[in-house]
Amino acid sequence: MALKLGLTSFGGPIAHLGYYERTYVRQRQWLSSKQYGAFISLCQLLPGPTSSQVGFLVGLHRAGWMGALAAWTGFTLPSALLMYAFALYAPPDPSRRMQAVLHGLMLTAVVVVAQAVWSMARSLAPDLPRRSIAVAAFVPLLFFHSGVAQFVTLVGAAIVGGILCRSARHPAAKLPVEPYTHVAWAALALFLVLLAGLSGIALLLPHGPIALANIFYRSGAFVFGGGHVVLPLLQQALVPTGWVSDDRFLAGYGIAQAMPGPLFTLAAYLGQ
Repeated sequence: MALKLGLTSFGGPIAHLGYYERTYVRQRQWLSSKQYGAFISLCQLLPGPTSSQVGFLVGLHRAGWMGALAAWTGFTLPSALLMYAFALYAPPDPSRRMQAVLHGLMLTAVVVVAQAVWSMARSLAPDLPRRSIAVAAFVPLLFFHSGVAQFVTLVGAAIVGGILCRSARHPAAKLPVEPYTHVAWAALALFLVLLAGLSGIALLLPHGPIALANIFYRSGAFVFGGGHVVLPLLQQALVPTGWVSDDRFLAGYGIAQAMPGPLFTLAAYLGQ
């Protein structure tokens, strides 16, 4: 199922959540609407690509760690392979026909997103307090598109929700894997070691593969909101330093928009 979504999910991270909701909640009924909403809330509080994280959690919920890895691989691998193939063989500038196809896919994604938002709003915001929180969170995000603004809005919504929604019943999204504290601390330690270690090595070897890995790792570690937020930061990190030309970066971004699956697989194009 994840592989099918990886081959057919166009439109970027928000559209992907709509495809997930239609497939996993309404068609397969692997999750309830409230469980799915809980997964999205958790993943939006974490840095990195939201849609891939939600897919990982759905796989974990369905079949444990092997299911999580299968869901993540199935959703990510097709786009990564296609982007690498384009990096090798495609012309650097997308044609007008490709741009027209991209425009059509983006218009279709708008409909998918709107339908998913409407369906989730009816189940997750059934009363006035929760609808008020949703509207209040929408206003700042309408004008401020940075990851910091999104994170501040999420924290504020969590605080207000903790005050206004105490009486609301929220079923826990139970996973088949027991949370082990020592595993969590080990994962956090590994995250920090890689963050510091890659940055240190990049200072000594500023033009090698470790320096390139450091750019992508820092982008994934500090950016909230998915591919559309992280791509401008990658452009600032890669283009002025000469890793890739601005024209090639923009061509890759256009190709990534026309690909199914997560936008962050643009890394396969840029890394080549």
